[in-house]
Amino acid sequence: MTSVVVDGREVRLTNLDKVLWPVTGLTKAALIDYYRSVAPVLLPHIAHHPLTLHRFPDGVEGSHWYETRAPAHPPWVRTQQMYSFRSGKDVRAPVIDDLAALVWAANSAAIEIHPFLATTEDLLRPTVLVFDLDPGPGRNIVDAGRVALDLRARLERSGFDPVPKTSGRKGLHVYAAISGATFVDTKQLARAIAEEMARLEPDRVTHVMAKRARDGKVFVDWSQNDPGKSTVAPYSLRGLPYPTVSMPVRWEEVEAAVRADAVRGLVFLAGDVTERIERHGDLFAPTLTPST
Repeated sequence: MTSVVVDGREVRLTNLDKVLWPVTGLTKAALIDYYRSVAPVLLPHIAHHPLTLHRFPDGVEGSHWYETRAPAHPPWVRTQQMYSFRSGKDVRAPVIDDLAALVWAANSAAIEIHPFLATTEDLLRPTVLVFDLDPGPGRNIVDAGRVALDLRARLERSGFDPVPKTSGRKGLHVYAAISGATFVDTKQLARAIAEEMARLEPDRVTHVMAKRARDGKVFVDWSQNDPGKSTVAPYSLRGLPYPTVSMPVRWEEVEAAVRADAVRGLVFLAGDVTERIERHGDLFAPTLTPST
């Protein structure tokens, strides 16, 4: 064990040589360094939001779990009582507001960071409207891109400023900042849009959650707009054999991938992130400022 001081706070680091990605040899030290490097663009999107941590203590090939109840933590890591959960479920979720807390989370082998859509100020009012475009069997991220472009047009006509990111797995997410709405409002809106898209393109799109309905289609998941659900953060790593990233992208990149039918154009690894941030800044910044 070693200790480091981060912005005046002592953070204990353990098992830094532990290999978390056996295929690439990346260690926990590399995980911590990654999150330290992306903190300036990541923290604005997770600060003040309760989190679910997806932890991989034995690496991506070992046991792992989603943990909303804050694991053992120093007293300066903030937590939030999740009163938005069902009655009788006593959960205090971690809240990562600063670099020291982010380093603590990385040291706990939290490869993935999943913020809830509301902040600690009001857990019943989301800050964003979210669509998870999930390709079913026979479809891929390029097919999700085609659906995303249609969704973009619909949201822009309604006054939103939608922003895409990869899920870091096989799909795309489309977010739009919102204020003054409840989860009832955002879920109803997202569902109405998904149902209309499925009605107009039934061979390409489904809004139905059942997996049997997804063959050959892209599932427009509207259900993420819920006070009890968290969604992977922009710039979060994913616990896959390779260290993929949930990466904000430009709409031009989505269009180019669709034109070229190029899956690789929408897949990003940890090593791609620094150069993209230097070139583009935080492409997800529009989700921090409501346009409607």
